[in-house]
Amino acid sequence: MRILIVEDEPTLRTQLAEALGAAGYAVDVADNGVDAHYMGDTEPYDAVVLDLGLPQMDGITVLRKWRAAGRGIPVLILTARDGWHEKVAGIDAGADDYLTKPFHMEELLARLRALIRRAGGHASPELVCGPLTLDTRNSRATVAGQMLTLTSHEYRVLAYLMHHRDEVVSRGSLVEHIYAQDFDRDSNTVEVFIARLRKKLPPGLIETVRGLGYRLSSPS
Repeated sequence: MRILIVEDEPTLRTQLAEALGAAGYAVDVADNGVDAHYMGDTEPYDAVVLDLGLPQMDGITVLRKWRAAGRGIPVLILTARDGWHEKVAGIDAGADDYLTKPFHMEELLARLRALIRRAGGHASPELVCGPLTLDTRNSRATVAGQMLTLTSHEYRVLAYLMHHRDEVVSRGSLVEHIYAQDFDRDSNTVEVFIARLRKKLPPGLIETVRGLGYRLSSPS
């Protein structure tokens, strides 16, 4: 899953990027509204953490432009402690949730997980497909209760497939959602990750749909 962090304060931006990276996300960052608007308009993010007090273009304007263009990406806005009017304006502009500064990183991560789950139509923090369970709270996957040992990229591929269970996911879409913008992307490596996952999962969970991509579903 791929996240855009939009924050102009360097220390907080770094802390957010490190925390989300450690939680298993591919992370891109922007420090101003103009770059943020362009990135959100051209890249397929699974969620955005958006500060409202940005240089060049404020966060409310960025959000309104995304929504006017039909961008339905989940957005978590960050507001000042006494900025209740910003919360109202952000929600009216199309924000999905808000968090007041200062905040605990664990709460931000929990709210992000919830936004991404809801966007995929999932209510529970545990995603289940047959014997496979993905616990989004601690980035762990188990098969019949036995924990899987996964690399960071294997986990990202599996998490994206689990969030889109029973859907056909193209190789290009996986590439866009498991790598950050500045990563040297190679679509052929997706096939490697899929092959590794198949060795660790029960047979038949990951299906190749010829010419279209992959689908994760419970074997009939």
